[in-house]
Amino acid sequence: MVADLSQLVKAYDVRGVVPDQWDESLAELFGAAFVQVTEAAAIVVGHDMRPTSPALSGAFARGAAARGADVTLIGLCSTDQLYYASGALDLPGAMFTASHNPAQYNGIKMCRAGAAPVGQDTGLREIRTLVEQWSEGAPQPPAPATPGTITERDTLTDYAAHLLGLVDLKAIRPLKVVVDAGNGMGGHTVPTVFEGLPLDLVPLYFDLDGTFPNHEANPLDPKNIVDLQARVVAEGADLGLAFDGDADRCFVVDERGEGVSPSAITALVAARELARNGGEGIVIHNLITSWSVPEVVRENGGTAVRTRVGHSFIKTEMAKHGAIFGGEHSAHYYFRDFWNADTGMLAALHVLAALGGQTAPLGTGGPVRPLRRLRRDQLHGHRPVRQRGRGQGGLRHPRRRRLRRTGRPHGHDPRLVVQPPRLEHGTLAAPERRGEGRADDGDGTGRGTGLDQALSLVLSSPSGAGQPSPSGA
Repeated sequence: MVADLSQLVKAYDVRGVVPDQWDESLAELFGAAFVQVTEAAAIVVGHDMRPTSPALSGAFARGAAARGADVTLIGLCSTDQLYYASGALDLPGAMFTASHNPAQYNGIKMCRAGAAPVGQDTGLREIRTLVEQWSEGAPQPPAPATPGTITERDTLTDYAAHLLGLVDLKAIRPLKVVVDAGNGMGGHTVPTVFEGLPLDLVPLYFDLDGTFPNHEANPLDPKNIVDLQARVVAEGADLGLAFDGDADRCFVVDERGEGVSPSAITALVAARELARNGGEGIVIHNLITSWSVPEVVRENGGTAVRTRVGHSFIKTEMAKHGAIFGGEHSAHYYFRDFWNADTGMLAALHVLAALGGQTAPLGTGGPVRPLRRLRRDQLHGHRPVRQRGRGQGGLRHPRRRRLRRTGRPHGHDPRLVVQPPRLEHGTLAAPERRGEGRADDGDGTGRGTGLDQALSLVLSSPSGAGQPSPSGA
């Protein structure tokens, strides 16, 4: 198959429609090219629940083995479970998934040993070049005298044990939790990770089905969490969790059925990780997280470093700065103790530990100290000014006005280019709506819906505000 790889190979993964844009023959070439570029003697391969995933991952394994690499197949897994295997086994890895994209799509997320990212600047461009050449008939290098082996291994139990070793939940109060797996890989990982914890689990759409019969496995789109919100309220649950198709992202719903901003979760986990690290450390956040994230990081003794959108870029910055944690507004959360890789499951465990360590509910928990100092003008780094001829209600933000008129903020340096958010099938990958990321939602009451909820946990839980947790979490 001769493919248009310009439409298939993205900034940090491979993704397209099967079989229109790629098929097993191309997957086999990707396997061979991956081994050629990484010079790997052995690799690990996993796949999600999409109907095309087993065949595509098997073809990739054959291509890799033909180049002399021993292949460990871990079968059905979440993307962060593949990262665990890459880190724990110290092997390059390939995960077959199209995340939350529609059923006809599939893709490959690749990493080097230790879950180090493979993106355009770290090997993906070279992989694409080889696949293009070979698909057009160019000969591959001579095959090794002895091909690699292909074996199978189950890593789910070890993956769960590793995560639970990073957050102690044994002492939390009993919680009722609704989890919407969206027929994705959360239905595979959640039962094992949550087993034995003081949680009353209410499963929603746990059957693995890559055709997504109930809703698209993209919790970033509000219509896809409607069922979860209703079920949380109907069950009287303490909170709800929604995972995307490959279960590397996690979204949180409070006991009222209201969503909690991923920026707020970033702030919550950052404070807990800083406390766990002795009240110091570097936290990475991307360009479009709320300005409250660096505020909270600094207040808890940390240093905030901002980076562009995209998991390979954040992983690179995590390694470069020795960061302890990183978060994106798209609900990707990265941990130093998880090989700088992203894992929504570990972020979910932090939320459960924070909520279970106090008696107040998630949505209406009272903070130890008021967060009203995080007003809109402070969060945007400037003070509002009064327009001539306007009354008290006529306050305007000059930088916002200039941004609307010119597309550039006041004082913009044209040498500094900000990457716009990615659009994935018409969905903004990381929107920050009015009212998110600040304590005052603009109604003059000082009541917040996103930041207040999460930061009340940060400030009142034993792990928050720089106070070490008795459990070591």
